[in-house]
Amino acid sequence: MSSTESPDARAVPVVPPTRSSQVSEGEKVRTVTLPGITLSVRSRPPAAPGLPPALYVHGLGGSSQNWSELMERLEYAVDGEALDLPGFGDAPPPADGDYSITAYARVVIRYLDASGRGPVHLFGNSMGGAIATRVAAVRPDLVRTLTLVSPALPELRPQRTAVPTGLLAVPGVVSLFARMTKDWTPERRTREVLALCYGDPARVTPEGFALAVEEYERRLELPYFWEVMARSARGIVDAYTLGGQHSLWRQAEKVLAPTLLVYGVRDQLVSIRMARRASRAFRDSRLLTLLEAGHVAMMEDPDVVAHAFRELLADTATTSERSASPRG
Repeated sequence: MSSTESPDARAVPVVPPTRSSQVSEGEKVRTVTLPGITLSVRSRPPAAPGLPPALYVHGLGGSSQNWSELMERLEYAVDGEALDLPGFGDAPPPADGDYSITAYARVVIRYLDASGRGPVHLFGNSMGGAIATRVAAVRPDLVRTLTLVSPALPELRPQRTAVPTGLLAVPGVVSLFARMTKDWTPERRTREVLALCYGDPARVTPEGFALAVEEYERRLELPYFWEVMARSARGIVDAYTLGGQHSLWRQAEKVLAPTLLVYGVRDQLVSIRMARRASRAFRDSRLLTLLEAGHVAMMEDPDVVAHAFRELLADTATTSERSASPRG
């Protein structure tokens, strides 16, 4: 049993959602079953044949839908797929009850090995950024480039606005919060989440807000929703306490893939202070700082993030050509 599991880890119902999540026009969602886990994979057919593969990994409380806008903007650059990690989106919880960052990284590795799509351009947001960092460090053969949007890497002094989210890891807090907010409408819950994740929630269109409310209603129907949130939050906190070779910062230093780091100045969950440290830790990094963005820049400023990734692609292609050119 991993350090992130509780003694009753198997008590979380391993059942699929009764209602499926929304599928944007042009997307497809399929179910992938591997031993002990069931994944949901969202994809958008590439605009041209032969494009390199990409894989997108969401954060805590998110899903593959978080990447829909960026996937659409990159359909001429990569052949993109986005995962629903076990317990999120349309994927039921894992059979072993392990919600650690290491376990999620194993899930990504197992999927890439099983699908044969690697090496991929790997994207991660928040918790997904920590997962992607670990994947890139331990399996460099699977990662062409790494794009991290507000990655959840350890902070010694987290900003105050991030503390309530961290408290989800404390046993009993999630159930207490669920009882305290049982009378909240889905609209209010959605507004609270958007206020926490967006630099400016007013940028969400009325249509986007309505879809977000519908998705929140769907998640609240899941019997395991709160438990998965609590255990995944505990997995992040546990990952922050690991030292030595297992430290996320030590693993960031091991990443060989060219890395694009995206940070929002208005991020309430991952401090902009971490951007400079991250740019030093990843040996081949580029830093994009967005003044108006919060925690989910790929949703808030998808055009800007897409442009930065295409520049990363062009830059790495040029570097590869130089490395391959004969020297005489």
